[in-house]
Amino acid sequence: MNEKKSITSAVKTEAIELIKTIGTSMVIAFVTVNFLIRPIRVEGSSMYPTLESDALGIANVLSVRMHDLNRFDIAIIYIKEEQKYLVKRIIGLPGETVAYRSGTLYINGEAVEENFLDTEYRSSYSGVFMADVDEITLGEDEYYCLGDNRPNSKDSRFYGPFDRSQIRCKGAVILYPFADFGVKSW
Repeated sequence: MNEKKSITSAVKTEAIELIKTIGTSMVIAFVTVNFLIRPIRVEGSSMYPTLESDALGIANVLSVRMHDLNRFDIAIIYIKEEQKYLVKRIIGLPGETVAYRSGTLYINGEAVEENFLDTEYRSSYSGVFMADVDEITLGEDEYYCLGDNRPNSKDSRFYGPFDRSQIRCKGAVILYPFADFGVKSW
């Protein structure tokens, strides 16, 4: 009888330890994903050639909470109505006036170079790479974000400016495919 109690006690102890381990792992995963880094998956070609469709990586949550968002940062944006994430690039910052004329970005009426755009890919595109965008003045918490593959991106031109609260993390460290491994922006 004593041996049976000992086995039952050992099973209970193991079950409690398993529950503690699972609970601790869940808390660590929750804190990591919500406050430090978040796994990302690029869906579609809107960030091509900077980011390939189906690329897997991580993005920086902590920097969005502790630091400013900067022009040309890669941002991961949550669209609550569609319950999905978008990967885009921040073009316009709060309070700025953004416009595109003849494929050139204008911020507050001054032309701004977009050096991150792949010039070879851009020049190989047979149609209009970036259509004109009328001036839009951003509110105090609004960001204008576009995909790097402008003809194939559903972005601020479709959704309008994004609120800071929609930008969940920024930057991208690509882990897969291995050929693209590395920091794209952080």
